[in-house]
Amino acid sequence: MFDDFLSNVEYGINHVLDINAYDHVLFLMVLTIPYMFKDWKRVLLLVSVFTLGHTLSLILAAYSIVSVSAALIEFLIPITILVVAIFNVFTAGKGARKDRIGVVFLTTLFFGLIHGLGFAREFRMVFGDADHKWLLLLEFALGIEVAQIIIVFIVLFLGYLVQTIFRFSKRDWIMVISAIVIGLTIPMLLNGEFF
Repeated sequence: MFDDFLSNVEYGINHVLDINAYDHVLFLMVLTIPYMFKDWKRVLLLVSVFTLGHTLSLILAAYSIVSVSAALIEFLIPITILVVAIFNVFTAGKGARKDRIGVVFLTTLFFGLIHGLGFAREFRMVFGDADHKWLLLLEFALGIEVAQIIIVFIVLFLGYLVQTIFRFSKRDWIMVISAIVIGLTIPMLLNGEFF
């Protein structure tokens, strides 16, 4: 029983950290780069809101309450990444995000719903009609959350290094990483079934 729990959590971790499925990592990067280590509570809450969103849509899809075309989801996921990256470009160096926190949280929740539908296809392929699907979903979601926290910590740590050791300004850090992510995301968008 405990081995199954660990296996499902590990599967969730590996799903996010899979080098071939880097869209989730890109989203977390652009979500995190505007923040510093001192903002860790806000970042953790933001990532948890994202997890809540994709866990809700994963549950709805796993129980066939919601069904969305895989092609549409594959199109929308890069759009969510682009929206956050472009938002970063236009707001970099314009003060704290505390003023816009409500909009950021609601948008993150909505984008989490979209990303969860992307996870749903994978979840159905692996777990299909398993008994106690809800428990498997929670274990899988826990693994996803652990992986997301790892990614967020790495991004915060790299941001700290770049801004303290290499003396990058916070604005430059946000602009450079957002531009790189935009450059990686546009081909994902253009190579999808919609184009």
